[in-house]
Amino acid sequence: MSLVINHLTGGYGAMPVIKNLDFSAPDGEVTALIGLNGAGKSTTIKHIIGLLKPMSGAITIGDKTLADDPDAYRQAIAYVPETPVLYPELTLKEHLELTMMAYQLDQDQTWPKVNAMLETFRLANKLDWFPDNFSKGMKQKVMIVCAFMTDAKLFLIDEPFTGLDPLGVHDLLALVEEKRAAGAAILMSTHILNTAEEVADQFVLLKDGGVRATGDLTSLQRQFNLPAGRLDDIYLAMTKEAAHE
Repeated sequence: MSLVINHLTGGYGAMPVIKNLDFSAPDGEVTALIGLNGAGKSTTIKHIIGLLKPMSGAITIGDKTLADDPDAYRQAIAYVPETPVLYPELTLKEHLELTMMAYQLDQDQTWPKVNAMLETFRLANKLDWFPDNFSKGMKQKVMIVCAFMTDAKLFLIDEPFTGLDPLGVHDLLALVEEKRAAGAAILMSTHILNTAEEVADQFVLLKDGGVRATGDLTSLQRQFNLPAGRLDDIYLAMTKEAAHE
């Protein structure tokens, strides 16, 4: 298992948002993190990348924890945030070079891979552009290229389709499939349930900061007593549970 979360409780300040989470994201699989707004998806991801410190529990990537080996732990992760984070004073090329330095990538070996992605996302002629020149979708594509140039063991993708046009979504999913085939673990938070159902190997359903259910679609159908249910149906069933509690 590339990512294993054991009894994770955490949040902001003294108030827990996520409570006693247990799930894993196996190597070579896409795991979709699903839940209502406020269920704890982004909070979970922030704990995994180390922006938030757990109140209790453990997060392991491979055999590493953040406390044991911070550098190895962080270099095992590539992250695409929901809201792009770019430096206004750096060009696209400088963002790419900074990422290569951060992950200690060989530039001669990495640039051909980066150039191919820039062509795919129609950014190849924008290396000298600054973030202020980019649309939201273009900024998201920059974040995607920066993440997917790496050889990370775990790709964390938080609401990746926000701002992307249909072609951009297609191109991103092709990269996800490439990394999955190479054996990486992908944890993807999304509200686009039809796409999640198509691409994910397993699902983690969060409800009120806890894990309501995990497993592939067949397992979720059994847990919610919806033998022919789609992911949309299961999500709505979980929503109705929350409304009646």
